[in-house]
Amino acid sequence: MKRRGTRRMLAALLAAGLATTAAACGGGDSQAPGGRVTITVTGQPPRTEAFERQVFDQDVAEFERTHPGIDIEPHEGFMDPKTFSAKLAGGQLEDVYYVYFTDPAQLIARHQAADITDAVKDLPHVGDIQPQLLDNFRDARGRLYGLPTANYTMGLLYSRPLFQRAGLDPDHPPRTWDEVRAAAQKIAALGGGVVGYADYSKNNQGGWHFTAWMYSMGGAIARQDGDRWKADFNNDKGRAVLRYLHDMRWTDNSMGAKQLLEAQDVQRMMGAGQLGMYLAAPDNVPVLVKQFNGHYADYGLAGMPGGQGTLLGGEGYMINPKASPAKVKAGLEWIQWKYLNPDRFDAHVKSYADGQQPVGLPATPTPDIWQGAVRDQQNAVKTKYANVPTANYESYLDSSATVKGSVEPPNAQQVYAALDTLMQAVLTDPNADPGQLLSAAEAKVNNVLAQVR
Repeated sequence: MKRRGTRRMLAALLAAGLATTAAACGGGDSQAPGGRVTITVTGQPPRTEAFERQVFDQDVAEFERTHPGIDIEPHEGFMDPKTFSAKLAGGQLEDVYYVYFTDPAQLIARHQAADITDAVKDLPHVGDIQPQLLDNFRDARGRLYGLPTANYTMGLLYSRPLFQRAGLDPDHPPRTWDEVRAAAQKIAALGGGVVGYADYSKNNQGGWHFTAWMYSMGGAIARQDGDRWKADFNNDKGRAVLRYLHDMRWTDNSMGAKQLLEAQDVQRMMGAGQLGMYLAAPDNVPVLVKQFNGHYADYGLAGMPGGQGTLLGGEGYMINPKASPAKVKAGLEWIQWKYLNPDRFDAHVKSYADGQQPVGLPATPTPDIWQGAVRDQQNAVKTKYANVPTANYESYLDSSATVKGSVEPPNAQQVYAALDTLMQAVLTDPNADPGQLLSAAEAKVNNVLAQVR
């Protein structure tokens, strides 16, 4: 879970590298005469993540026992832009490889993933996955090239103890940005260095959160104009975002004097009990506990303020386009068995509970990717083994079923780098001109989007 912020940062580097890379030419057929097939797969956690590594390796062993015709050759890691392009060019790309939600469109356009539309027709439970997540792996014709295995949406993470101290109801968190602003003022009024609301503004994270703000107001960062992309934030919604941030920072003094923050700064403040609220996905909660001495009972998660949209991200797996039919079939069996398998819900979640890992969050080991009866089944298992206060996240879960999620813009990290300047300026300069900031950022983002093909 703690990898996700880093993965987003790496995604743009990958996207840039893809533009100059030829389609993968590896993935030859290693099927033995006896009918066995060996597939290489990414996703094995590093040894430093001992519990996750143990779970993965045990799953490999169990899969091979229950699928005697398939051998798994696991490769450590997820998506490393330093090696990915070279793997594609040199034919060393794994048969089954991990992707961020920002990557499939470009991989599909460059024929760097296998078309699995027909191959998944008999695969169990594909129809139980939320359609919008599957759509992220489709081309314009509706052909399918990958399967989602986890997702996240942004919400409002808040401190329940600070809410109580400020006279706010932690069971009824803010639903609008006006309510966020009012709550932040009350929390900051506690004094003692307590900050009401904090936000990121550097290392591309400021642009990432500006995007989340825009989505929350029903806006966008980029729009397609024919076969090209154009910036779409220099408008009333963009000005409204900057106005809220300016007023919370300079009029209300509820965001604290220290700015140019990034994720670890804000997480450290929250873990120390010095911060009321910030935008985050559910996977931030275990980070606060494990890395910053927080407590699960102290945090609540609400839906995105404004309720008109939220930032959707996630991960999944695609198949090497040069993989043989036997490898494609084996690869899909592995993905479904390991990541998309309701029959394993109980045993999988129990292993996390037995390992004293958090259970009850809308994140690993119970990612919110399902719909209908399968979602109900997973929720029942989550409730059965929950070891964190699930009621603290009900507001988030209630909104996730109704709030529209939108994926990151094309060339996301380059776009975010350009948008960082907006956040930095409005949070460090009380006289910053929103119109000038938006116009300057628009020009930069249009230059970035002009590279999208």
